Amino acid sequence: MALKSRVDSDLIEIPTLDVDGPRRTTSLQERRSPLTVPDEQLRELDRLHLKIGPSQTGNFDEDLQVSGWSDFRPSSLDIFQINVGKLCNMTCAHCHVDSGPDRVSENMDRETIDECIDAIKRSGAHTVDLTGGAPELNPHFEYLVDACIDMGLHVIDRCNLTILTVNRFQHLPEWFAERGVEVVCSLPHYRRTGTDAQRGDGTYDKSIRALRSLNDAGYGLGHEDKILTLVTNPVGAFLAGSQSSLESEWQAALKKNHDVSFDRLLALNNMPMSRYLEWLLSRGHLETYMIKLVNAFNPATISGLMCRNTLSVNWEGYLFDCDFNQQLEMSLHLNGSTRPHVRDFDLEHWLAHEIRTERHCYGCTAGAGSGCGGAIT
Repeated sequence: MALKSRVDSDLIEIPTLDVDGPRRTTSLQERRSPLTVPDEQLRELDRLHLKIGPSQTGNFDEDLQVSGWSDFRPSSLDIFQINVGKLCNMTCAHCHVDSGPDRVSENMDRETIDECIDAIKRSGAHTVDLTGGAPELNPHFEYLVDACIDMGLHVIDRCNLTILTVNRFQHLPEWFAERGVEVVCSLPHYRRTGTDAQRGDGTYDKSIRALRSLNDAGYGLGHEDKILTLVTNPVGAFLAGSQSSLESEWQAALKKNHDVSFDRLLALNNMPMSRYLEWLLSRGHLETYMIKLVNAFNPATISGLMCRNTLSVNWEGYLFDCDFNQQLEMSLHLNGSTRPHVRDFDLEHWLAHEIRTERHCYGCTAGAGSGCGGAIT
């Protein structure tokens, strides 16, 4: 049965989803969890009394100031990141967006897509980063990609891999290749057990099938216009390992075991929010994990944080400092507005605004750093 979404004030059909496929859990919203409320997530982090080392305070703003960043503002606008919706064909245990097949109503409409395109033209950004949910499920996804390609921009599609095995989307590897879209694919581990444990039984096999289809389209073979990037995050309460070491290990293992290849690997820390926060709380690991993050705070990562060169736009068109602040509904404050919209975007005002931070930001500054672009140092 096809799901329906409200787009352009009309109900239109969203393609039938593989809802019987990989699902590790259900969304917080579906279960009406208290953590559906972003303020409750922030309260869970703030109520922790952390036993930390002498060089950190446990207050992110204070640690920024001690590190010489009393004035924390953007450096330049390089990346225009758009979350086109929370609808997804999967429901993964660590999803910081709380996306899933039930998030039907949160889908960017054509009017907001066009407002994003207008803002991109004014932004000077060289890259448009499309995320979700599964961004491919937005009915205007291909229209948006083509508009960005026509502007000569680099486009990134953040893909969960399994969506490429759904009949309606099996054309996308070739379609992406024709346009030079970089495909950034999430895969928790190069082994089946680690991946299925986090994303649901059957995820790994579907992911390998999708990687083969991308290789067949020319991705992962060293072509500059067909970049295939994999993204991994730890399966458990651990920090990400060395990105360069993991990349070599992953490339060798996937080539040997499945004869698939990719160009680069990004290793991300799990962010203590949404469904991963729920997972930490359910296992009594939240305090231990936050202590790891705070004690691993690395001032050398601050200048390269994604909030300093990226604008984040949610499915309704509202503006945020990063995708994580977006999911916590921490709108950026811009030129007197506490909830600015993409239609009103102004580059000069954005460059002058102060970036908002909270305790979850330790996830991006721990160890080698972490963000949508992988390790920072």
